[in-house]
Amino acid sequence: MRRLRDDLVGVAKTDHTYLIAVGSNQRHQLFGRPREIVAMAMELLEGTAGTVTARSRIVDSDPVGPSQRRFANAALLLDTRLDPLSLLAVLHEAEAALGRQRRGQRWQARVLDLDIVLWSGGIVGTPDLIIPHPLFRERDFVLGPAAEIAPDWRDPLSGFTLRQLSARHRK
Repeated sequence: MRRLRDDLVGVAKTDHTYLIAVGSNQRHQLFGRPREIVAMAMELLEGTAGTVTARSRIVDSDPVGPSQRRFANAALLLDTRLDPLSLLAVLHEAEAALGRQRRGQRWQARVLDLDIVLWSGGIVGTPDLIIPHPLFRERDFVLGPAAEIAPDWRDPLSGFTLRQLSARHRK
């Protein structure tokens, strides 16, 4: 992770804003439990990928898919000069530094999961990245923390704010 921080120290922090979902459901031998991993990941992104301008509280959630372990989840707002695919590469490198492997079963236990949910530039649709995140509207563990820090941010597809999406999903 030190290499990641060293490689990105010169990144200017102003052209784009992203909403990033942060999650963990697996302990790391050096960094601790999932809640500690989520907190550490939010710190790691500050100054490496850009400037973290808001952080939600960390919440616990039930697993999605076959995983049996509960998750710790949060959301953050990140200002950066990185374009979406460059930011995705940085997020994947941070996940890999904590042992995540991107092969095998979806929704398996993982030390760190970092997802780009929304981008101030609108919509991205490539084989490697889709923004808005295609499943975020269905997930309380994303909507709750996201609405906490960016309640008025509008989903570019539905037109609803994060506050509205969160309220609609809880009904």
